[in-house]
Amino acid sequence: MLSGILAMAVLAQTPPQNPATPPQPTPQPTPQEIVQPQQVRSLPGSLDPVPVFNSNSPELVKEEGILLSTFPPEGKADRSAHLNFPFNGRFDVFAHHVYRAENPQDLRSLYLGILVYNPGDRSVAVEVLQGASYLSQPDAPFVTLPPVVDNPQGAVFAGPGSRVMSNVLRGEREATFPARIEIAPRSYQLLMNLPIPVATLEPPLNGRSTLMRLRSSRQVYLASLALMAKQNPDGSERAPALADWTGLLETGKLAPSRDRTPTPPDRTSGQIIYGRVAGVAEGSRWQAQLTDPGTADLTIPAPGAAFSYGLATLLGGRLGTEQNQSARMLVRYPDTAYQAHGNYGIEYDLTLPLRNASSQPQTVTIALETPIKEDTLSQNGLRFFDPLPTQTFFRGTVRVRHTDDRGLPQTRYVHLVQRRGQQGEQLVTLNLPAGSRRLVQFNFLYPPDSTPPQVLTVRTVEQEQGR
Repeated sequence: MLSGILAMAVLAQTPPQNPATPPQPTPQPTPQEIVQPQQVRSLPGSLDPVPVFNSNSPELVKEEGILLSTFPPEGKADRSAHLNFPFNGRFDVFAHHVYRAENPQDLRSLYLGILVYNPGDRSVAVEVLQGASYLSQPDAPFVTLPPVVDNPQGAVFAGPGSRVMSNVLRGEREATFPARIEIAPRSYQLLMNLPIPVATLEPPLNGRSTLMRLRSSRQVYLASLALMAKQNPDGSERAPALADWTGLLETGKLAPSRDRTPTPPDRTSGQIIYGRVAGVAEGSRWQAQLTDPGTADLTIPAPGAAFSYGLATLLGGRLGTEQNQSARMLVRYPDTAYQAHGNYGIEYDLTLPLRNASSQPQTVTIALETPIKEDTLSQNGLRFFDPLPTQTFFRGTVRVRHTDDRGLPQTRYVHLVQRRGQQGEQLVTLNLPAGSRRLVQFNFLYPPDSTPPQVLTVRTVEQEQGR
């Protein structure tokens, strides 16, 4: 996991107070499994058809090269590096890479470039609707945060993926990106040309996460590329120029140091290697109304009971729903992921029209949780750990909108950190009179550095005796 690589780098920059006698780690008790007997439901709806340029392999970039190209292969030195997929209208760009300097004598920054080409005979306009790009150091280090922190202004984050997704969830476009670019006929433009600096870091390791929501007026091709910073006569760095990027596209090869080859999806036994994504995935948003079959309402569970909806379920981790939510790949390199497992950067936009069908008032809570991954529910419910292990499986901001018990509209942004097997704290608590209805909307963009699956749990609080 990128978070583990970079978190260790952050810790390495903070030496112990007495280096001669570093503190010994406190022994951790062995996590014990607990089971919450409950139903896990498939998520209604599906991913939309918006294509996503998804550049995440190799995650750890060690040398210059082509990371992902959807250009036609004709006229290119390495034809296998170009997937021949044009974009037109709405599309997203997601890029998530780490750079580690292998040569201690060369600590130049690695630049990531997103190159756009207009193959037509008329100008193309590309709008940047929302977008953000952040480094791990210094923009968004992997700091330790409590499990739940209110995040109304977006100032709470842990890691670049967490920060990027929080900004885009709020509909923001970072000043790094122009609102619009014009591309002349048969011409190139740079959509991004940003560094991953390592010179001041020990070890020399850093990462950058990027997400952009875009709209083009006509057909365009894209490429994600990696080049070392150019050096000025005085020793300072400068960004590669447009000609440097186009030269790499036309004469370069796929970036070496490839990730692990994924397990074919038809192999159902043994260890599953999901692989990292490099290609075009289908789907930018999963929008759904969570209702009872054939109705417009979602009946709350009985007092003391709960049900959950799977989020980012995937092969080997469907939690008994038989639903694989991973975005399918429209084009990909043969040694990269068969599906966009984890749905990094994809928005979940869920509406829960809650109804208390009982004759008594009820209290309902909603929580995001990270149960132990399994494909089928081995114990007729979700499994969790207590005490929790050390691995963090989710870092990111979610948004909950609802009408409170006074009839006032509320919007809450909350940054969550969850470890493997962690039960979630309540994000909202509603008191529903008998026969009443209440609408809740839940949104988040699945953050990089997270590990699926998660669930959204609706629970009715058990009433006290004599109430």
